[in-house]
Amino acid sequence: MTEAAWLAGSAWLVVATLMFVLWVVHLVLRNAAIVDAGWAAGVALSAIVYAMLGDGDPLRRWVFAAMAAIWGGRLAVYLFLTRVYRQPEEGRYVDLRKRWGGNLTFKFLLFFQFQAVIAVVLSMPFLAAALDGRAGLGWFEYAGLALWLVAFTGESLADWQLHQFKLDPANRGRVCQLGLWRYSRHPNYFFEWLIWVAYAVFALASPWGWVSLLAPALMLYFLFRVTGIPATEAQALRSRPQAYRRYQETTSAFVPWSPRRG
Repeated sequence: MTEAAWLAGSAWLVVATLMFVLWVVHLVLRNAAIVDAGWAAGVALSAIVYAMLGDGDPLRRWVFAAMAAIWGGRLAVYLFLTRVYRQPEEGRYVDLRKRWGGNLTFKFLLFFQFQAVIAVVLSMPFLAAALDGRAGLGWFEYAGLALWLVAFTGESLADWQLHQFKLDPANRGRVCQLGLWRYSRHPNYFFEWLIWVAYAVFALASPWGWVSLLAPALMLYFLFRVTGIPATEAQALRSRPQAYRRYQETTSAFVPWSPRRG
């Protein structure tokens, strides 16, 4: 077994164990949204496993792992507090329960474990960098770090603005157009994708680093075609159809841009 395969297998074992524990917890809470927090934590754990076990340059391994830990830790805590802790189950997971029908316990176990696989697949940039023996950081690493700082700030700000909006009872039934949400219907997703671009740039100069470009490509696919924008907008249209349709008519779906006239 090659070192890369051994490292990826070790990361998968750690993340799969985490997801199994969270699956058990979700049975008690009856809130599958805990998988979202687990996914963010799983990616961060993968990067830490690679930093601990990889034989590449220590500075590169641990700077990259720190980036993943800060991003994943913040996102996991935010998602847990806003979607799980003392919160009803999100509409998209309620809808999944209705559509999946029977044997939900086993189906959600597979769903949680699928998220573990996705987390490890997306951790390719961290794996490539952890195997890179070049001493010190180069231009690609510094460029990736700079882009990551911008994207991390943007995602954190977007999440904070949405949370502040939801805290006001007067906003119930309304659409958030506060701050970054005036310029994009999903600024959190845009900056999340930009974070993955930053990870790919950081790893690009490493051997096989070009494979890291698959991570932001996959993330973009998931956001536009699978669990991101389609599910979020479907739920928004179910809960506040008229207001959200007006929002769709005037506001960019992804990239922050000047609002259009309705």
